[in-house]
Amino acid sequence: MATKTLTITEDAYSLLAERKAEGESFSEEIRRLLTKKGSKSIWDYFGVLSYEEGETLLKDLKKMREINLNAVKERIA
Repeated sequence: MATKTLTITEDAYSLLAERKAEGESFSEEIRRLLTKKGSKSIWDYFGVLSYEEGETLLKDLKKMREINLNAVKERIA
């Protein structure tokens, strides 16, 4: 297989190296990251949380939204 040489910044290399799976080449990682096969759909996460966990998360998010909204209102006033 033909190869190409790419120049990337140190920080981009570090990001790739951190996410690379054990035994995976950089080519395999880039292919995994950029192909649909490696990406996940929202439906891949369906059922990850139980109903109770989802309800708790939703309640916490609503609380956080209210706190943030109140903080914004205080800054404006």
